[in-house]
Amino acid sequence: MSKNITKILHPAASLRSGAKVPHHKNTAEADSIVMPPPKEVKIAMLQHIGAPCVPTVKVGDSVCVGQLIGDSDRPVSAPIHSSVSGTVTAITKMELANGEMCDAVVIASDGLMTPCESIAPPTVETREQLVAAVRASGLVGLGGAGFPASVKLSTTADIDTLIINGAECEPYITADYRECIENYADVMEGVYTVGRLLGVKRVIICIESNKPRALALLAAIAAQDDSHGDMCKVMKLPSRYPQGAEKTIIYSATGRTVPAGKLPSDVGCVVMNITSISFLMRYLRTGMPLTTKRITVDGTAVGKPCNLIVPIGTPLTEVLNFCQAGQASEVLMGGPMMGIDVCDRTTSVLKQTNAVLAFTEPMLSAPSTACIRCSRCISHCPMHLMPVAVEQALKTGDDSRLQKLGVMICMECGCCSFGCPAHRPLTQSMKLAKQKVRNMK
Repeated sequence: MSKNITKILHPAASLRSGAKVPHHKNTAEADSIVMPPPKEVKIAMLQHIGAPCVPTVKVGDSVCVGQLIGDSDRPVSAPIHSSVSGTVTAITKMELANGEMCDAVVIASDGLMTPCESIAPPTVETREQLVAAVRASGLVGLGGAGFPASVKLSTTADIDTLIINGAECEPYITADYRECIENYADVMEGVYTVGRLLGVKRVIICIESNKPRALALLAAIAAQDDSHGDMCKVMKLPSRYPQGAEKTIIYSATGRTVPAGKLPSDVGCVVMNITSISFLMRYLRTGMPLTTKRITVDGTAVGKPCNLIVPIGTPLTEVLNFCQAGQASEVLMGGPMMGIDVCDRTTSVLKQTNAVLAFTEPMLSAPSTACIRCSRCISHCPMHLMPVAVEQALKTGDDSRLQKLGVMICMECGCCSFGCPAHRPLTQSMKLAKQKVRNMK
Protein backbone atom coordinates (compact mmCIF):
# COMPACT_ATOMS: atom_id res chain seq x y z
CA MET A 1 0.00 0.00 0.00
CA SER A 2 2.82 2.41 0.79
CA LYS A 3 4.19 1.92 -2.71
CA ASN A 4 0.88 3.05 -4.18
CA ILE A 5 0.82 6.18 -2.04
CA THR A 6 4.20 7.26 -3.39
CA LYS A 7 2.67 7.29 -6.87
CA ILE A 8 0.08 9.96 -5.93
CA LEU A 9 1.58 13.41 -6.32
CA HIS A 10 0.52 16.68 -4.77
CA PRO A 11 -0.03 19.66 -7.09
CA ALA A 12 3.06 21.60 -8.10
CA ALA A 13 1.12 24.85 -7.69
CA SER A 14 -2.18 25.82 -6.07
CA LEU A 15 -5.17 27.29 -7.86
CA ARG A 16 -6.14 30.27 -5.71
CA SER A 17 -8.92 31.59 -7.93
CA GLY A 18 -11.92 29.76 -9.34
CA ALA A 19 -14.95 28.70 -7.32
CA LYS A 20 -16.12 25.99 -4.94
CA VAL A 21 -19.12 24.70 -6.87
CA PRO A 22 -21.48 21.95 -5.66
CA HIS A 23 -20.53 18.55 -7.07
CA HIS A 24 -23.91 16.85 -7.66
CA LYS A 25 -22.06 13.73 -8.94
CA ASN A 26 -25.25 11.69 -8.65
CA THR A 27 -24.31 9.20 -11.38
CA ALA A 28 -20.73 8.53 -10.25
CA GLU A 29 -21.42 4.91 -9.39
CA ALA A 30 -23.91 4.29 -12.19
CA ASP A 31 -22.53 1.82 -14.75
CA SER A 32 -22.70 3.04 -18.33
CA ILE A 33 -25.77 1.98 -20.33
CA VAL A 34 -25.56 1.41 -24.08
CA MET A 35 -28.54 3.06 -25.74
CA PRO A 36 -30.11 1.17 -28.66
CA PRO A 37 -29.48 2.94 -31.99
CA PRO A 38 -32.19 5.47 -32.82
CA LYS A 39 -34.26 5.15 -35.99
CA GLU A 40 -32.38 8.11 -37.45
CA VAL A 41 -29.17 10.01 -36.71
CA LYS A 42 -28.32 13.52 -37.83
CA ILE A 43 -24.55 13.85 -37.91
CA ALA A 44 -23.23 17.42 -38.01
CA MET A 45 -20.26 18.18 -40.27
CA LEU A 46 -18.84 20.55 -37.65
CA GLN A 47 -17.92 18.70 -34.47
CA HIS A 48 -14.60 20.35 -33.69
CA ILE A 49 -12.78 23.65 -33.49
CA GLY A 50 -11.66 24.54 -37.02
CA ALA A 51 -12.95 24.04 -40.55
CA PRO A 52 -16.18 22.10 -41.10
CA CYS A 53 -16.17 18.87 -43.05
CA VAL A 54 -17.73 18.35 -46.46
CA PRO A 55 -20.02 15.33 -46.87
CA THR A 56 -18.35 12.48 -48.78
CA VAL A 57 -21.62 10.57 -49.26
CA LYS A 58 -24.82 11.36 -51.14
CA VAL A 59 -28.50 10.68 -50.66
CA GLY A 60 -29.30 7.02 -51.28
CA ASP A 61 -25.87 5.69 -50.30
CA SER A 62 -25.70 2.69 -47.98
CA VAL A 63 -23.28 3.21 -45.10
CA CYS A 64 -21.83 1.10 -42.30
CA VAL A 65 -20.59 1.91 -38.80
CA GLY A 66 -17.18 3.59 -38.97
CA GLN A 67 -17.47 4.55 -42.66
CA LEU A 68 -16.14 7.98 -43.59
CA ILE A 69 -19.01 10.40 -44.34
CA GLY A 70 -17.30 13.80 -44.00
CA ASP A 71 -13.80 15.22 -44.34
CA SER A 72 -11.85 18.41 -45.06
CA ASP A 73 -8.47 19.24 -46.55
CA ARG A 74 -8.05 22.18 -44.15
CA PRO A 75 -5.22 21.75 -41.59
CA VAL A 76 -7.42 22.22 -38.50
CA SER A 77 -10.21 19.69 -38.90
CA ALA A 78 -11.13 16.07 -38.13
CA PRO A 79 -12.95 13.52 -40.30
CA ILE A 80 -16.44 12.32 -39.37
CA HIS A 81 -17.73 8.75 -39.57
CA SER A 82 -21.12 7.09 -39.61
CA SER A 83 -22.32 5.98 -36.18
CA VAL A 84 -24.94 3.55 -37.51
CA SER A 85 -25.45 1.33 -40.52
CA GLY A 86 -28.26 2.25 -42.88
CA THR A 87 -29.12 4.60 -45.74
CA VAL A 88 -28.35 8.29 -46.24
CA THR A 89 -31.74 9.99 -46.55
CA ALA A 90 -30.73 13.66 -46.67
CA ILE A 91 -27.88 16.16 -46.75
CA THR A 92 -29.30 19.15 -44.95
CA LYS A 93 -28.51 22.21 -42.85
CA MET A 94 -28.40 21.92 -39.09
CA GLU A 95 -28.27 24.49 -36.31
CA LEU A 96 -25.93 23.52 -33.48
CA ALA A 97 -26.70 24.29 -29.85
CA ASN A 98 -24.39 27.33 -29.99
CA GLY A 99 -26.31 28.80 -32.93
CA GLU A 100 -23.82 27.92 -35.67
CA MET A 101 -25.17 26.49 -38.92
CA CYS A 102 -23.48 23.60 -40.71
CA ASP A 103 -24.17 20.74 -43.12
CA ALA A 104 -25.45 17.49 -41.66
CA VAL A 105 -25.81 13.95 -42.96
CA VAL A 106 -29.09 12.25 -42.04
CA ILE A 107 -28.95 8.43 -41.90
CA ALA A 108 -31.89 6.09 -41.43
CA SER A 109 -30.62 3.23 -39.27
CA ASP A 110 -31.27 -0.38 -40.28
CA GLY A 111 -30.79 -1.42 -36.65
CA LEU A 112 -28.00 -3.87 -37.52
CA MET A 113 -24.97 -1.71 -36.62
CA THR A 114 -22.90 -3.45 -39.30
CA PRO A 115 -19.24 -2.37 -39.13
CA CYS A 116 -17.45 -1.09 -42.22
CA GLU A 117 -15.44 -3.85 -43.95
CA SER A 118 -12.38 -1.64 -44.42
CA ILE A 119 -11.83 -1.14 -40.68
CA ALA A 120 -8.47 -2.49 -39.53
CA PRO A 121 -5.94 -1.55 -36.82
CA PRO A 122 -3.42 1.04 -38.06
CA THR A 123 0.34 0.47 -38.05
CA VAL A 124 1.80 2.89 -35.53
CA GLU A 125 5.49 2.71 -34.71
CA THR A 126 6.54 6.37 -35.01
CA ARG A 127 5.27 9.75 -33.91
CA GLU A 128 4.32 10.61 -37.50
CA GLN A 129 2.29 7.42 -37.82
CA LEU A 130 0.59 8.21 -34.51
CA VAL A 131 -0.48 11.67 -35.74
CA ALA A 132 -1.82 10.16 -38.98
CA ALA A 133 -3.73 7.49 -37.06
CA VAL A 134 -5.21 10.03 -34.66
CA ARG A 135 -6.49 12.09 -37.56
CA ALA A 136 -7.95 9.03 -39.30
CA SER A 137 -9.77 8.11 -36.08
CA GLY A 138 -11.66 11.41 -36.06
CA LEU A 139 -10.57 12.10 -32.48
CA VAL A 140 -11.17 15.55 -31.02
CA GLY A 141 -10.91 16.72 -27.42
CA LEU A 142 -13.64 14.72 -25.68
CA GLY A 143 -13.67 16.85 -22.55
CA GLY A 144 -15.79 19.48 -24.29
CA ALA A 145 -13.34 21.69 -26.19
CA GLY A 146 -13.40 19.66 -29.40
CA PHE A 147 -9.93 20.62 -30.64
CA PRO A 148 -8.66 18.15 -33.29
CA ALA A 149 -6.28 15.83 -31.45
CA SER A 150 -4.01 15.27 -34.46
CA VAL A 151 -3.22 19.00 -34.61
CA LYS A 152 -2.33 19.02 -30.92
CA LEU A 153 -0.02 16.01 -31.26
CA SER A 154 1.68 17.23 -34.45
CA THR A 155 3.51 20.05 -32.67
CA THR A 156 7.22 20.35 -33.42
CA ALA A 157 7.92 21.93 -30.03
CA ASP A 158 10.04 20.11 -27.44
CA ILE A 159 7.50 18.31 -25.26
CA ASP A 160 8.61 16.78 -21.96
CA THR A 161 5.27 16.33 -20.14
CA LEU A 162 2.02 14.64 -21.16
CA ILE A 163 -0.84 15.65 -18.86
CA ILE A 164 -3.93 13.44 -18.78
CA ASN A 165 -6.94 15.50 -17.75
CA GLY A 166 -9.32 13.52 -15.56
CA ALA A 167 -10.38 16.45 -13.37
CA GLU A 168 -14.00 16.62 -14.60
CA CYS A 169 -14.66 19.63 -12.40
CA GLU A 170 -18.12 20.58 -13.73
CA PRO A 171 -21.07 19.68 -11.48
CA TYR A 172 -23.17 16.63 -12.42
CA ILE A 173 -20.83 15.24 -15.12
CA THR A 174 -19.32 11.80 -14.42
CA ALA A 175 -18.61 10.50 -17.95
CA ASP A 176 -14.81 10.71 -17.61
CA TYR A 177 -14.96 9.17 -14.15
CA ARG A 178 -16.82 6.16 -15.55
CA GLU A 179 -14.13 5.83 -18.22
CA CYS A 180 -11.54 5.52 -15.44
CA ILE A 181 -13.56 2.89 -13.62
CA GLU A 182 -14.83 0.85 -16.58
CA ASN A 183 -11.86 1.10 -18.98
CA TYR A 184 -8.87 1.70 -16.69
CA ALA A 185 -6.73 -0.78 -18.64
CA ASP A 186 -7.26 1.22 -21.85
CA VAL A 187 -6.41 4.43 -20.00
CA MET A 188 -3.10 3.13 -18.70
CA GLU A 189 -2.13 1.34 -21.92
CA GLY A 190 -2.95 4.48 -23.88
CA VAL A 191 -0.87 6.60 -21.50
CA TYR A 192 2.21 4.44 -21.94
CA THR A 193 1.78 4.06 -25.71
CA VAL A 194 1.28 7.76 -26.45
CA GLY A 195 3.95 8.79 -23.95
CA ARG A 196 6.48 6.50 -25.63
CA LEU A 197 5.64 7.64 -29.16
CA LEU A 198 5.79 11.32 -28.17
CA GLY A 199 9.10 10.75 -26.39
CA VAL A 200 8.01 12.52 -23.19
CA LYS A 201 9.91 12.19 -19.94
CA ARG A 202 6.85 12.01 -17.71
CA VAL A 203 3.11 11.50 -17.78
CA ILE A 204 0.91 13.02 -15.06
CA ILE A 205 -2.67 11.76 -14.70
CA CYS A 206 -4.60 14.53 -12.93
CA ILE A 207 -7.76 13.65 -11.02
CA GLU A 208 -9.70 15.72 -8.50
CA SER A 209 -9.85 14.66 -4.86
CA ASN A 210 -13.61 14.00 -5.03
CA LYS A 211 -12.87 10.85 -7.09
CA PRO A 212 -10.94 8.70 -4.57
CA ARG A 213 -11.84 5.41 -6.27
CA ALA A 214 -10.35 6.50 -9.59
CA LEU A 215 -7.27 7.89 -7.85
CA ALA A 216 -6.63 4.64 -5.97
CA LEU A 217 -7.29 2.44 -9.00
CA LEU A 218 -4.97 4.23 -11.45
CA ALA A 219 -2.27 4.80 -8.82
CA ALA A 220 -2.26 1.09 -7.97
CA ILE A 221 -1.81 0.12 -11.63
CA ALA A 222 0.98 2.68 -12.09
CA ALA A 223 2.73 1.37 -8.97
CA GLN A 224 2.58 -2.25 -10.15
CA ASP A 225 3.90 -1.56 -13.66
CA ASP A 226 7.70 -1.69 -13.59
CA SER A 227 8.11 -2.21 -17.35
CA HIS A 228 7.82 1.54 -18.06
CA GLY A 229 10.06 2.75 -15.27
CA ASP A 230 8.74 5.66 -13.25
CA MET A 231 7.32 7.60 -16.22
CA CYS A 232 3.68 7.75 -15.11
CA LYS A 233 2.41 9.36 -11.91
CA VAL A 234 -1.09 10.11 -10.63
CA MET A 235 -1.75 13.55 -9.14
CA LYS A 236 -4.57 14.43 -6.75
CA LEU A 237 -5.91 17.91 -7.43
CA PRO A 238 -8.15 19.89 -5.07
CA SER A 239 -11.82 19.85 -6.07
CA ARG A 240 -12.02 23.42 -7.27
CA TYR A 241 -13.62 24.68 -10.47
CA PRO A 242 -12.25 25.19 -13.18
CA GLN A 243 -9.41 22.82 -12.27
CA GLY A 244 -9.86 20.93 -15.56
CA ALA A 245 -9.30 23.93 -17.84
CA GLU A 246 -6.20 23.39 -19.97
CA LYS A 247 -4.08 26.30 -18.74
CA THR A 248 -5.23 25.77 -15.18
CA ILE A 249 -4.35 22.09 -15.08
CA ILE A 250 -0.92 22.79 -16.60
CA TYR A 251 -0.25 25.29 -13.81
CA SER A 252 -1.44 22.88 -11.11
CA ALA A 253 0.48 19.89 -12.51
CA THR A 254 3.77 21.57 -13.41
CA GLY A 255 3.81 25.08 -11.98
CA ARG A 256 4.25 26.43 -15.52
CA THR A 257 2.19 29.38 -16.76
CA VAL A 258 1.07 29.44 -20.40
CA PRO A 259 1.49 33.07 -21.57
CA ALA A 260 -1.38 34.89 -23.24
CA GLY A 261 -1.61 33.95 -26.90
CA LYS A 262 0.62 30.90 -26.46
CA LEU A 263 -0.11 27.17 -26.51
CA PRO A 264 0.64 24.40 -23.97
CA SER A 265 3.40 23.15 -26.29
CA ASP A 266 5.19 26.47 -25.75
CA VAL A 267 5.80 25.42 -22.15
CA GLY A 268 6.65 21.81 -23.01
CA CYS A 269 3.25 20.24 -22.33
CA VAL A 270 0.53 18.35 -24.17
CA VAL A 271 -2.84 17.92 -22.44
CA MET A 272 -5.22 15.09 -23.37
CA ASN A 273 -8.59 14.26 -21.89
CA ILE A 274 -8.69 10.90 -20.10
CA THR A 275 -11.50 9.55 -22.30
CA SER A 276 -9.56 10.68 -25.38
CA ILE A 277 -6.47 8.68 -24.39
CA SER A 278 -8.60 5.62 -23.62
CA PHE A 279 -10.48 5.81 -26.94
CA LEU A 280 -7.20 6.25 -28.81
CA MET A 281 -5.87 3.00 -27.36
CA ARG A 282 -8.99 1.15 -28.49
CA TYR A 283 -8.65 2.66 -31.96
CA LEU A 284 -5.02 1.52 -32.23
CA ARG A 285 -6.17 -1.96 -31.23
CA THR A 286 -9.31 -2.25 -33.41
CA GLY A 287 -9.29 0.48 -36.07
CA MET A 288 -12.87 1.53 -35.21
CA PRO A 289 -13.04 5.34 -35.42
CA LEU A 290 -14.96 7.64 -33.09
CA THR A 291 -18.66 6.82 -33.55
CA THR A 292 -20.10 6.77 -30.01
CA LYS A 293 -19.99 9.04 -26.98
CA ARG A 294 -20.64 8.52 -23.29
CA ILE A 295 -22.76 11.32 -21.85
CA THR A 296 -24.08 11.98 -18.35
CA VAL A 297 -27.84 12.55 -18.33
CA ASP A 298 -29.00 14.12 -15.07
CA GLY A 299 -30.98 16.97 -13.55
CA THR A 300 -34.21 17.47 -11.63
CA ALA A 301 -36.36 16.59 -14.66
CA VAL A 302 -34.59 13.29 -15.38
CA GLY A 303 -36.48 10.19 -14.24
CA LYS A 304 -33.53 7.84 -14.89
CA PRO A 305 -30.22 9.67 -14.32
CA CYS A 306 -27.43 7.66 -15.93
CA ASN A 307 -24.26 7.55 -17.96
CA LEU A 308 -25.38 6.73 -21.47
CA ILE A 309 -23.32 5.55 -24.45
CA VAL A 310 -25.04 6.79 -27.61
CA PRO A 311 -24.25 6.88 -31.34
CA ILE A 312 -22.92 10.30 -32.35
CA GLY A 313 -25.75 12.15 -34.08
CA THR A 314 -28.49 10.85 -31.77
CA PRO A 315 -31.18 13.56 -31.40
CA LEU A 316 -31.47 15.05 -27.92
CA THR A 317 -35.18 14.25 -27.92
CA GLU A 318 -34.29 10.53 -28.12
CA VAL A 319 -31.86 10.86 -25.20
CA LEU A 320 -34.40 12.75 -23.08
CA ASN A 321 -37.18 10.27 -23.79
CA PHE A 322 -34.93 7.30 -23.02
CA CYS A 323 -34.06 8.82 -19.65
CA GLN A 324 -37.64 9.92 -18.90
CA ALA A 325 -36.99 13.65 -19.15
CA GLY A 326 -39.41 14.64 -21.90
CA GLN A 327 -41.15 17.34 -19.80
CA ALA A 328 -38.07 19.38 -18.90
CA SER A 329 -38.45 23.17 -18.95
CA GLU A 330 -34.70 23.76 -19.46
CA VAL A 331 -32.13 21.54 -21.17
CA LEU A 332 -28.38 22.14 -21.16
CA MET A 333 -25.83 20.53 -23.46
CA GLY A 334 -22.81 20.30 -21.18
CA GLY A 335 -22.47 21.23 -17.52
CA PRO A 336 -24.23 24.03 -15.65
CA MET A 337 -21.12 26.25 -15.66
CA MET A 338 -20.09 26.14 -19.33
CA GLY A 339 -23.00 24.33 -20.96
CA ILE A 340 -25.31 25.80 -23.58
CA ASP A 341 -29.04 26.26 -23.08
CA VAL A 342 -30.63 24.19 -25.84
CA CYS A 343 -33.42 25.94 -27.74
CA ASP A 344 -33.93 23.29 -30.42
CA ARG A 345 -34.09 19.85 -28.83
CA THR A 346 -33.93 18.12 -32.19
CA THR A 347 -30.23 19.00 -32.30
CA SER A 348 -27.88 16.03 -31.98
CA VAL A 349 -25.15 14.67 -29.74
CA LEU A 350 -21.69 15.72 -30.94
CA LYS A 351 -18.28 14.16 -30.36
CA GLN A 352 -17.51 16.68 -27.63
CA THR A 353 -20.89 16.43 -25.86
CA ASN A 354 -20.22 15.15 -22.34
CA ALA A 355 -23.59 15.78 -20.68
CA VAL A 356 -27.25 16.52 -21.26
CA LEU A 357 -28.85 18.09 -18.20
CA ALA A 358 -32.60 18.61 -17.89
CA PHE A 359 -34.31 20.68 -15.19
CA THR A 360 -37.91 21.24 -14.13
CA GLU A 361 -37.21 24.93 -13.45
CA PRO A 362 -34.77 27.36 -15.11
CA MET A 363 -31.43 27.43 -13.28
CA LEU A 364 -31.01 31.21 -13.49
CA SER A 365 -34.25 32.66 -12.17
CA ALA A 366 -33.00 35.54 -9.96
CA PRO A 367 -33.15 38.99 -11.60
CA SER A 368 -29.97 41.03 -12.06
CA THR A 369 -29.39 44.03 -9.82
CA ALA A 370 -26.83 46.81 -9.80
CA CYS A 371 -23.15 45.97 -9.29
CA ILE A 372 -22.18 46.41 -5.63
CA ARG A 373 -18.43 46.60 -6.41
CA CYS A 374 -17.58 43.60 -4.24
CA SER A 375 -14.87 42.44 -6.72
CA ARG A 376 -15.85 38.76 -6.36
CA CYS A 377 -15.87 38.38 -10.13
CA ILE A 378 -12.23 39.49 -10.20
CA SER A 379 -11.09 37.24 -7.36
CA HIS A 380 -12.91 34.23 -8.87
CA CYS A 381 -11.47 34.67 -12.38
CA PRO A 382 -8.75 32.04 -13.04
CA MET A 383 -7.29 34.25 -15.79
CA HIS A 384 -7.10 37.31 -13.47
CA LEU A 385 -9.39 39.43 -15.65
CA MET A 386 -11.85 42.16 -14.59
CA PRO A 387 -15.26 41.01 -15.83
CA VAL A 388 -17.10 43.98 -14.36
CA ALA A 389 -14.83 46.38 -16.28
CA VAL A 390 -15.34 44.38 -19.48
CA GLU A 391 -19.11 44.56 -19.00
CA GLN A 392 -18.93 48.34 -18.59
CA ALA A 393 -16.68 48.80 -21.65
CA LEU A 394 -19.06 46.66 -23.70
CA LYS A 395 -22.05 48.75 -22.63
CA THR A 396 -20.34 52.06 -23.42
CA GLY A 397 -18.87 50.86 -26.71
CA ASP A 398 -15.28 51.47 -25.57
CA ASP A 399 -13.60 49.14 -28.06
CA SER A 400 -10.03 50.15 -27.29
CA ARG A 401 -10.55 49.45 -23.61
CA LEU A 402 -11.94 46.00 -24.40
CA GLN A 403 -8.68 45.08 -26.09
CA LYS A 404 -6.59 46.51 -23.25
CA LEU A 405 -8.56 44.46 -20.71
CA GLY A 406 -7.32 41.25 -22.34
CA VAL A 407 -10.78 39.81 -22.89
CA MET A 408 -9.55 37.32 -25.51
CA ILE A 409 -7.85 35.12 -22.89
CA CYS A 410 -11.19 34.55 -21.12
CA MET A 411 -12.00 30.80 -21.06
CA GLU A 412 -15.74 31.43 -20.53
CA CYS A 413 -15.71 29.23 -17.42
CA GLY A 414 -18.61 31.06 -15.75
CA CYS A 415 -16.87 31.72 -12.42
CA CYS A 416 -17.60 35.44 -12.59
CA SER A 417 -21.35 34.92 -12.96
CA PHE A 418 -21.36 32.15 -10.35
CA GLY A 419 -19.74 34.37 -7.73
CA CYS A 420 -21.71 37.55 -8.47
CA PRO A 421 -24.20 38.34 -5.65
CA ALA A 422 -25.99 40.76 -8.00
CA HIS A 423 -26.64 37.92 -10.52
CA ARG A 424 -25.20 39.96 -13.37
CA PRO A 425 -24.75 38.12 -16.70
CA LEU A 426 -20.98 38.62 -16.68
CA THR A 427 -20.09 35.46 -18.60
CA GLN A 428 -22.48 36.43 -21.39
CA SER A 429 -20.87 39.89 -21.48
CA MET A 430 -17.42 38.30 -21.76
CA LYS A 431 -18.58 36.15 -24.69
CA LEU A 432 -20.09 39.15 -26.48
CA ALA A 433 -16.96 41.20 -25.83
CA LYS A 434 -14.74 38.46 -27.30
CA GLN A 435 -16.91 38.30 -30.40
CA LYS A 436 -16.75 42.09 -30.76
CA VAL A 437 -12.94 42.04 -30.56
CA ARG A 438 -12.85 39.25 -33.19
CA ASN A 439 -15.03 41.31 -35.48
CA MET A 440 -12.77 44.34 -35.03
CA LYS A 441 -9.76 42.27 -36.06
